[in-house]
Amino acid sequence: MSTEHQKYSTENQAEIIAQYAARRGFEIVRTYEDSGKSGLRLDGRLSLQKLISDVRAKTADFSAILVYDISRWGRFQDSDESAFYEFTCRDAGISVHYCAEQFENDGSLSATIIKSMKRAMAGEYSRELSAKVFTGQCRLIRMGFRQGGPAGYGLRRRLVDEHRQPKAELRRGEHKSLQTDRVVLCPGPPDEIETVRRLFRMFVLQRRSESEIAATLNKEGIVTDLGRAWTRGTVHQILTNEKYIGNNVYNRASFKLKVKRVSNAPDIWVRGDAAFEPIVERDFFEAARRIVEDRAHRLSDGDLLQRLSTLLAVKGCLSGLIIDEYEDMPSSSTFVSRFGSLLRAYELVGYAPARDYRYIGTNRALRLLHPEVVSSVVSNIETAGGSVVVDPSTDMLTVNDEISVSIVVSRCQATSSGSARWKVRLDSGLRPSITIAVRMCEGNLAIRDYYLLPRLDVTSQPQLSLASENGILLDAFRFDTLDAFFDMTRRTHLMAAA
Repeated sequence: MSTEHQKYSTENQAEIIAQYAARRGFEIVRTYEDSGKSGLRLDGRLSLQKLISDVRAKTADFSAILVYDISRWGRFQDSDESAFYEFTCRDAGISVHYCAEQFENDGSLSATIIKSMKRAMAGEYSRELSAKVFTGQCRLIRMGFRQGGPAGYGLRRRLVDEHRQPKAELRRGEHKSLQTDRVVLCPGPPDEIETVRRLFRMFVLQRRSESEIAATLNKEGIVTDLGRAWTRGTVHQILTNEKYIGNNVYNRASFKLKVKRVSNAPDIWVRGDAAFEPIVERDFFEAARRIVEDRAHRLSDGDLLQRLSTLLAVKGCLSGLIIDEYEDMPSSSTFVSRFGSLLRAYELVGYAPARDYRYIGTNRALRLLHPEVVSSVVSNIETAGGSVVVDPSTDMLTVNDEISVSIVVSRCQATSSGSARWKVRLDSGLRPSITIAVRMCEGNLAIRDYYLLPRLDVTSQPQLSLASENGILLDAFRFDTLDAFFDMTRRTHLMAAA
């Protein structure tokens, strides 16, 4: 269930299914329930994943599956995906019954036609709803209202009524309760505003890098709006976000219908200029933007290799960490993208790294990556409407006052045969509800994928060894992104029954 309509409440579905079972002489032995979850994708629907896993593993203790209707099986955008999961069950000798539909799922021609049509209709409903919601959101953006996400350092969210009269300031994790209310951004505490303005002065007038600015703020004991230390990324985010000059910008990234998140070109961004009270002068913001753009102009392959050769001459050695920490140098990921790997780039400039000691730099880089991953997870949970508290001593997350989450970053190691392996060290002392294992790609320069490991099923041992393929019992918990996890943390407002 992902909707507030009473028709689709899990309780109502269960009642209809129970009546169907009684009429047919079925005994209900097990219930799989995904409450508050979208039916667009299998990702995030842990109960349906468990059902399919039980069927494939031949551990199912049932001979039929009872579903309320076609749309509750899923609103998959490819109707063949819905058919595939049903075929998986039928191939294992388990029939699927749609209890509220007006046809028997008996494999007849009429049932097949009706079922195919309803699968397509279920997917089309989501597409139409998505388009309507997006149109409404764009209209509100142009009117100057904020659409989701935390305010950010130096700003706060203010609740206003339909006449734009202020009502209250929304704290982190709080949301509007009336449909007619709206949210706008307003200046935050004076000390945060001054820090933001000072940040721009250091970048524009003193020409200090984002890393130097972050180091200065950390040295002075100033923390971000999340209560965490500053990083190059958090400073860069402020320098490039137009909300600090009062502009309301939306659709910079898309995640429609649960497809892969993409970054959109500026020409399709939705804008509401001068929507909020600015806290940074436009001249400073434009100057910072020009500095960033001038620094990011595209270099040719020859220019990249020339800079790498110069860095080698200065440092005497090369590594991903050395490249990333050197000012006015493209990131190590740029070399990987352009030349296929860092080793290939090293080869082109005549450098042979000391292979035995590369793991030292890798481990250090991953230690620096961990707080950024934690900060990103916290931000995305709050953007999805969830609440999260971070234990500063352990980095344990408590999400929605319900589950505890631990995040571990696992480097990729090559075996003697050339195969990739990841050792995931699990903190049995903290006993988190879920461990998010972040697996790095070969070379350890980018994130490969994620494993959401529940304590009860997987994490009873102190260490887990993963290969590229690990079988359904482990790979059922693998995801390319954390979008499914963020969707799990989303809070859904339910209407009271009459």
